[in-house]
Amino acid sequence: MPRALRPLDHLVTLTDDVGVIQHAIENVPNRATGYCTDDVSRALIVAIAYLRLFPRDEVARRLASVYLAYLAEAQRDDGRFRNFMGYDRRWLDELGTEDSNGRALWGLGYAARYAEDAGWRRVSQRLFRRGITATVDWLAHPMSEAYAMLGLAHAYEAGNQAALASALRTLGQRSLERLKSESCENWTWFQSCMTYDLGRLPEALLRAGSVLGEDRFVEGGLAALAFYERVAFENGIFVPVGNRGWYPRGGKRARYDQQPLEAAAVVGAELAAFDATGNSAHRRAARAAMAWYEGANTENIVMESDGGCYDGLAKGCANRNMGAESTLALLSAAYALAVRQKSSVAIAR
Repeated sequence: MPRALRPLDHLVTLTDDVGVIQHAIENVPNRATGYCTDDVSRALIVAIAYLRLFPRDEVARRLASVYLAYLAEAQRDDGRFRNFMGYDRRWLDELGTEDSNGRALWGLGYAARYAEDAGWRRVSQRLFRRGITATVDWLAHPMSEAYAMLGLAHAYEAGNQAALASALRTLGQRSLERLKSESCENWTWFQSCMTYDLGRLPEALLRAGSVLGEDRFVEGGLAALAFYERVAFENGIFVPVGNRGWYPRGGKRARYDQQPLEAAAVVGAELAAFDATGNSAHRRAARAAMAWYEGANTENIVMESDGGCYDGLAKGCANRNMGAESTLALLSAAYALAVRQKSSVAIAR
C-alpha cells in the first residue's frame, strides 16, 4: 500500500461491534473511556472514504456498518443525537453537545453522498433529514454550524433538495455575517479567538458556496483561509495554533500543544479552495499540512505509526497515546488527498 494510503489497522484495533473507543494508552484501546458520537461520525467518513478507494474492502465495510448503526441508535426521537456511551453500552447523556450533533450530520451527509451501498445511503439520508430539521435552528456555535454545513453540502449534492439548499444558505449566511462582524484590521476570522479544528470554518463556507453557486460564500471562505494561512504556515511548515492558550485577537498565539485534527482540517479547507478556484497553491498547502504528520513540524517528530497518530505535539516531544480523534484526523487527511488524486487521474483519462 502506498504511504499516502495509511492502513486501517489501528482504527480496527480501536473499533469493536459497538463503535470506536475514544482513547488509547499508547496503542492499546482504553475501554474505560467508552464511545462518543463525535468520533463515530468522523470514523464513518473515514470508512466511506476508504471504500471510495477500495470498494470491495470487507474490513472497511464492517467498520462503516458498525458506525452507521451507532449513529442510528444515538439519534433521539426529536432528531437530535446523544453523544457519550459507556463501555457497558449505556448512554451517559440525554442530549449530546452541539459539536457532536453537527459532526453526526457531517458524517451522515458524507455517507448519503458517497456510500456505494444503497441501503446505507437510504439510512443515512433518513437520519440526516430528521437531524437537520431538528438542529438547524438549535445550533448556535460557529464550529457546530460549520460541521452541519459540511454535511448539508454533501447531502445536497446527493439529493439536490430545495429544503437542504435553504438550510445550507441559512447557515452560510450566519457564518458570513459572523465573519464580517468579527473581522477588523489584521484579523479576518469568525470569532475573537482562534481555537480548535480551525480549517473547518472556511471549508464550510467554501463548500456551501461551491454547491449553491454563491460567490459571496466562496469569497468569504477564501479570505478567512488566506488569513489562517498567514497565521499557521511558517516557511512552508504547518504550525497549528496550540491548545495551551489558543490565539485571542490582539493577544499572543500559542504554539503548543499542537493537535492532529488541525492538520486534517487544513487539508479539507485547502482542497475545498482548490475545488472552488483551481489554484494549485491550495493543493500544495494541503500537502504541507499532511506533511505535519510525517515529521515536517516544529519538532521534526513523525506523528504516525502503523495507521495510528499520536495525540499531540508538545515542545520537544509527542504524546504517545493514539486515540480515536488523532488517528481519524490522520486517516481522513490521507484519504481525502488520495481520493482527490484518484479523481484527478480519472478526469485526465
